[in-house]
Amino acid sequence: MSASVVSLFQGSTAHSPSYGQLTRAGAAAGAGGAVTDFCIPCNPYFPTPPMLDALRGRLHEILTYYPSDAATITAELCQVLGLNPQTVAMGNGSTELITWIDHLLVRESLAVPVPTFGRWTDQPMETGKRVDMFPLRERDGFALDPAAYAEFIHARGSRVAVICNPNNPDGGMLPRRSLLTLIDELRHLDLIVVDESFLDFAEWEGGQDPSLVQEGVLRPNVIVLRSLGKNFGLHGIRFGYLVANPGLAGRVRAALPKWNLNSFAETVVFMLRHHRQEYADSIRQVCRDRQDMRWHLSRLPGLTVYPSQGNFLYVRLPDGIDGAGLRDQLLHQHGVLVRECGNKIGSSSGFLRLVVRPQTDVMRLVSGLEGVLLGGGRGAVVPELVGGTAYSSGTAAVDRLVTPVGP
Repeated sequence: MSASVVSLFQGSTAHSPSYGQLTRAGAAAGAGGAVTDFCIPCNPYFPTPPMLDALRGRLHEILTYYPSDAATITAELCQVLGLNPQTVAMGNGSTELITWIDHLLVRESLAVPVPTFGRWTDQPMETGKRVDMFPLRERDGFALDPAAYAEFIHARGSRVAVICNPNNPDGGMLPRRSLLTLIDELRHLDLIVVDESFLDFAEWEGGQDPSLVQEGVLRPNVIVLRSLGKNFGLHGIRFGYLVANPGLAGRVRAALPKWNLNSFAETVVFMLRHHRQEYADSIRQVCRDRQDMRWHLSRLPGLTVYPSQGNFLYVRLPDGIDGAGLRDQLLHQHGVLVRECGNKIGSSSGFLRLVVRPQTDVMRLVSGLEGVLLGGGRGAVVPELVGGTAYSSGTAAVDRLVTPVGP
């Protein structure tokens, strides 16, 4: 049954299997133990243990009773963030908001740089829109050239443009000034979406907030998308928000169900005003970990580690190393789960996206990579994992996908 876990990675989807899928597959194989997770981009320092204890103490209440309506939860979030509730729409995860943006505001075509978050390509295609994909070039370090992107949009006649800042999976980010210039150049479009889902992990240049939230409030065709789950390390709660002028925000808000946010989301939002310092401290620690992790990975022979402003690093493997085989080998032999990018449009199996984690976890990753890259792993795969064939020997780490190793 152990091959059932690895088979979850072999589908055509642009996303990794959910943690629930992995856990169930591991349990079906009689699994036990832990895996160090470099796949899901979480914040390992937030919520803090006391916050988690408080959530546990209210678990019965959270599970039993209806949440407040979305307007009440949104009003509290806006109090914390200093925003006007008329300019904000909260969703059950940023993906719900992407879906409604597509249904309500994208008419015929959408331009997006690739590789990027898969829903920005998949969602419009699922509803019959033309998706104009602007390739980010490896020779440029996957940096977005705003002038070239604007020229591409003009040439293609795209009606909507998306800019993920920072971008996923590479972590590249346009400076605020360059992004404003690009938005001015695209002011004729129906809509410009700036996806800032990972912006809280970015370092500020010159002490200036890089967010375009205030531009979203003022401009007639700009939406700024923010994620709470990614920043807070709470993907399972599914909450995010967009900021736009009252007309645009109101259109999205009117389409959303009255109770689209759950009681977990409400509880966390109402905790935030009391834990701002802990959150700020967690972001600073992730940034320190990112610098440390990049240094350690850059010392491995043949790896190219790209600069990132997200809580992940985009890594090019040495020539001849197959990312899917490396992923399976790391999981099988070292209990390390990584995100291989072969099913991302614009990327290939020669790249990994590695989530930033504390140093003790990074050392486990580095040890595993050294074992594969320096131990004759060039082009290698684990024979027992190929074609869904069951293992012929012993209990492997791939069978132990039960609990991620925490900080």
